[in-house]
Amino acid sequence: MKKTIPDFKSKDEEFEFWSSSGPGADSTRYLDWQKAKRARLPNLKPSLRTISVRLPVAMIEDLKILANQRDVPYQSLLKVFLAERLEAERAQRRAS
Repeated sequence: MKKTIPDFKSKDEEFEFWSSSGPGADSTRYLDWQKAKRARLPNLKPSLRTISVRLPVAMIEDLKILANQRDVPYQSLLKVFLAERLEAERAQRRAS
């Protein structure tokens, strides 16, 4: 029988519980992951973090040309390319 997840007074308290090495560190005590289902949360806005990436000038120019052909900003196209590659890598990992 699984333990009941405690009621938390704040997000900070909940964060501390799940991120500590204490009782919340092992979520299998509280959740049966075999019965878990993937959820889609379409209205959530993703957290964003700005990063710096050094790319060859020729690569950026090629990206700008492709983006212009698609009528999208080149940064957006770069994000699409990264997302597609990450998904392909995840699929390959699942298949092996």
